[in-house]
This record gives sequence, structure tokens and C-alpha cells, in this order.
Amino acid sequence: MPEQIGRYTVAKELGSGGMGEVYLAYTPSGDPVAVKLIRSDKLDSDTRARFEKEALIARTVIGTNRVARFLEADPFATRPWLAMEYVAGRTLLACVDQDGVLPIPQVASLGALLAEGLGAVHAAKLLHRDLKPQNVIMGKEGPMIIDFGLGAFMDTSMESLSHSGMIIGTVRCMPPEQAGGNPKVTPAADVYALGTVLLYAAARHYPYDGAAWETVAVQVTNPQVGPNLNGVPKALKPLISAMLAHAPEDRPTLDHVAGECRKLLESAGLKPADARLTLIARTTAGDVPDAAEGSLSPSFKKLLEDQVKMMGPGTGSPLDGLQADAPGSEDTEQEGQVPKSVEPVESPAPEPRPRSADRRPPASKRVADELRAAYAVDAEL
Repeated sequence: MPEQIGRYTVAKELGSGGMGEVYLAYTPSGDPVAVKLIRSDKLDSDTRARFEKEALIARTVIGTNRVARFLEADPFATRPWLAMEYVAGRTLLACVDQDGVLPIPQVASLGALLAEGLGAVHAAKLLHRDLKPQNVIMGKEGPMIIDFGLGAFMDTSMESLSHSGMIIGTVRCMPPEQAGGNPKVTPAADVYALGTVLLYAAARHYPYDGAAWETVAVQVTNPQVGPNLNGVPKALKPLISAMLAHAPEDRPTLDHVAGECRKLLESAGLKPADARLTLIARTTAGDVPDAAEGSLSPSFKKLLEDQVKMMGPGTGSPLDGLQADAPGSEDTEQEGQVPKSVEPVESPAPEPRPRSADRRPPASKRVADELRAAYAVDAEL
């Protein structure tokens, strides 16, 4: 286990999977964060370049409490890494496996909240691409989507789908176009994945399953094989079935999904805010596990102190010296179109670029300045 990743001091491993390892780490000031180290076999130059561009955009996502905040990243480290907001709680997968399926109103609340969160991601012209029950944390504020910002690494082909630990937990939640090896998916891919999340919450199984990832992929990509909706309550079947449509154009929009979920809540006599509270009560039982709680060992405290000494007063994110423009960020979205994900670049990834005073300010600072200007008080008033 590494002692240091960027400016973060590593405390413990939270988990590992097909993309890499996730660690609980602390800022020099002692704030907990989740830091993910990317697998070495994901390190081709094009992927690093996509990661840089998506990371720059990911820091600007606003308008939702449902996505763990993207803090910073280093696309050009020996092993790229990204730091995210640390969220305490169990995964949706663990909640359902340990406590059973959720009642209809709580599935509807889950769907409405996650659809709203994904909408903010899509508004920034990004996709999640790997939404699944393992990537939804049920915390004290409700469901939170994690692993956002790793979309650049999900542009994969069938030849690379069999990485150990990745596919058997992922291909079951992939839409047909992605499982078939098409990297250029649209927001409809996230709608499909959200459908698999709601299906698991309501019936504790996936739309397709099998002993090997190849078996699952064959089912997912075959338009003649419909999803398994056994155990899904009648009230939820029309919505989940539509979300799992084989053709992307046949799936509903996220706004429609959220609207249908709210209708289900209304029919149950629940307001959305009340339904969210019942969902939290069910999935946390008033006790949210927090790996960041507890006293730190003397040796770990010394690591934090040493890191504070190492960090200069002007040290910022590795992204701050990079160009903030990303493919598609200047495109004008036409009426009726849905935003598409960042396209892979054709040229090799550039070498790490030094910060300099004449470079553009980081994306996060520019967004903050724009918001200040937009809400500035008129001096004449």
C-alpha cells in the first residue's frame, strides 16, 4: 500500500477492482478523501489524454448532491490517480444483499434521485459509463454515485473486456451497444445502467446473468433475448422495461425517468422529500459505517505532519497547469439533441506540462469567477 498519492496521505485500502485500487486518504489538513489508483494496463497515451480532458470537465459539475465530488487528478503520474469526495456508507449492492429488496416507493425515490444526479453529469457533457449497484453508496444523505470521472477508462473494446474483477461485475449492467464494443455511447447508456440498478434494488438480480462474462455479453447484445424482469413489482415493470430497451433511441430520457418515479411516489401518497427520508432510514438503519472515524495512529499522524511540511503554500492540483478546454466543450447543443460524451483524441498524450503564469486559470477557478460575476450585486442598487 502506498504511503502517499499526490498530496494525500494514505490510511487504508477501501477496495479494489478492475479499474484499480481505492484508498481512504487524508489531505494535509486532515480531511478524508477517496483516492483511486488506475491499473497499469490502462495506461496507453490516448487514455491518458482522455482522462486529462474528462477530469478537467469533471471538476466543474454542479447542480447535484447525488454525485461524489471530483476533487483532483494526475493523468500523467506513473500510475494515474483521481481524488473524490469520501462518502461513508454501504453500497446499494450490500444493502439489498444483506437486507432484502426495497419497497416500490423506495425504489422510486432511488430512481428519481439518481436520475437527477446523472442529469447534472450529462449537462457537463460527460457520461458515467459504469453505473452499477456497487457504484451507489447509501449514505446518511441518501444515494450517492461514486467512480464518476473514470469514464475515459471505459472506452473499451471486446478484446479488453475480460480484465479480472471488472467484467463479471460490470457487463451485467452494460447496455448492448457498450457490451458490443462500441466506445462512442450516448447518455442513453447511463439510462440503461440506471435501469439495471433499479432492477437490482427491486428484485435482487440483473437483467442478464451467467457464469462467464462472455455468456452474459452474448445475451446482452442479442436483441432477441429480453431482460429478466422476474420479481419486479407490476407498478415498476413498465419503467424498468423501457430503460432496458435494446435500442438506445427506445429508452426514456432521464427527465422522463425522474417524472415517472415521482408519479409512483404520488400514487403511494408520499412527497419526494419524505420518500428520500424513508430510503435513508431503510438503507442506513441510523448507523452509517464510516471508515474515516476513529483515532489515527501516532505513525500516521507523523505522515500527515511530514506531508504538511512538504507542501508549499502555492501547491495546487496537478490539473491546474493543464489546458481546460475539452473536446465538445465549445459545441453548441442543438434543440432536441442529447449531450454526447467526450470523444477520444487521435494524437498521443502530451508530456506533463509545467505550470506558468500565462496559462489559463484552472477550470474550477474560471467557473467560480463566472458564478461570482453572474450573481454580483449591481453597485447602483
